Amino acid sequence: MTSDPGALASGGDGLVRCGWVPSAPEYIRYHDEEWGRPVHGDDAVYERLTLEAFQSGLSWITILRKRGGFRAAFDGFSIAAVAAYGDADVARLLADSGIVRNRAKIEAAVANARAAAELPGGLSELVWRYASPDAPAPATPAEVPASTPASAALAKELKRNGFRFVGPTTAYAMMQAIGLVNDHLAACWTRTPST
Repeated sequence: MTSDPGALASGGDGLVRCGWVPSAPEYIRYHDEEWGRPVHGDDAVYERLTLEAFQSGLSWITILRKRGGFRAAFDGFSIAAVAAYGDADVARLLADSGIVRNRAKIEAAVANARAAAELPGGLSELVWRYASPDAPAPATPAEVPASTPASAALAKELKRNGFRFVGPTTAYAMMQAIGLVNDHLAACWTRTPST
């Protein structure tokens, strides 16, 4: 997720959030309830990796608004189900207006499910090796990188295991999304929840 130059945003509810969160309810919900929170489990991690790959070149709100469509189209992001997809499934997905219809991304999602199914310890175990939960909280958006040495190493490891459409930036966006790093700004309410 790319940070907004605004640094922080104050919502109508009085909560101070990271500046990339506009007033769209989907963004607020995602920021407050998911982004930066630990996600474990192979299918759940596969979902986030797939959504981040589909987001490449698009706005995140597009993906959030189509998330239900993605879940329906990709069998709830079941690695076993998607790994079994064939040409007819790719054709079905290319015709599905509920998702982003990009052949390269769809084929990568299928290839990535097959690669994930072959991982000895599973996808979740592999990506969580790259966690940095104790990294200092960024004070400004300028301190939030687009990629890191850890995301470059994770992308390289995923590619070595047959994954496609996952470079260091996509890997880092997934790391942010599933809590391997917590890039909520220091003054964001999620860092200091009210008691």
